[in-house]
Amino acid sequence: MNIMKLKENKAKSLIDNAINDLIESIEKGQSDDLKNYLQTMGRFYHYSFTNIMLISRQFPNASQIAGFQTWKKLNRFVLKGEKGIKIIAPIISKKESLKANKVENEIFGFRIVNVFDISQTDGEELPEISKVKGDPVAYSEKLNQFISDNKIELLYSSNVLAFGYSTGGRIIIRTGLSPAEDFSVRVHELAHELLHQNKGENLSKQQKETEAEAVAFVVCYAIGLDTNSAFQDYIQMYKGDKELLLKSFERIQKTAGKILLKI
Repeated sequence: MNIMKLKENKAKSLIDNAINDLIESIEKGQSDDLKNYLQTMGRFYHYSFTNIMLISRQFPNASQIAGFQTWKKLNRFVLKGEKGIKIIAPIISKKESLKANKVENEIFGFRIVNVFDISQTDGEELPEISKVKGDPVAYSEKLNQFISDNKIELLYSSNVLAFGYSTGGRIIIRTGLSPAEDFSVRVHELAHELLHQNKGENLSKQQKETEAEAVAFVVCYAIGLDTNSAFQDYIQMYKGDKELLLKSFERIQKTAGKILLKI
């Protein structure tokens, strides 16, 4: 077996083990494991969903991660005896493109690399990142702009039985909600618009609602809002269907990441 194949097999094994562990815990009714995964997604939404899963399984409380050399550049050092968090990184080579007359990066495999959480390091303090605590005002207008940019109309009405709903190109929110509730419902309904409207997928109403609620949970958690979530519904929804679970996780990660990058 060549070195490249060995690296790819190790990476695949690492991912499969993390996936199987998460599915097993869900089937046993261990909702805290799923909550940890979604919280990790909120902190590392710019990572792939497989790396989010790997981080969640190995170091659920990770908050800021970087490689050994990156921490050194930040004048911090990894504490002796700390075990690295294994994630998947692409193997990139430079390829000369004759057609474009330039050098391009090409991915030709994947490998396992070790990263470390800030709690595993010591050294100079990093700059503080401000976080919203219970008030989404700093993100509210950006969320509305993102809704508008996607050609979705946002309306408010007192004649709404639920907190809100979407009708394909239109989101209606009940008036009188608290700022945190209002923000969460807007994200939930936006998730429906991005995930489920006119997609042609045969998803149950429960699956659609749970995916939208999971997106709202991840986004609200990422900006520091306390939120309740229906993520516990996953415990029974995907029992025995690994492929469906992973597709759902990937949709949630991409949608939450897309929203967070804009707000």
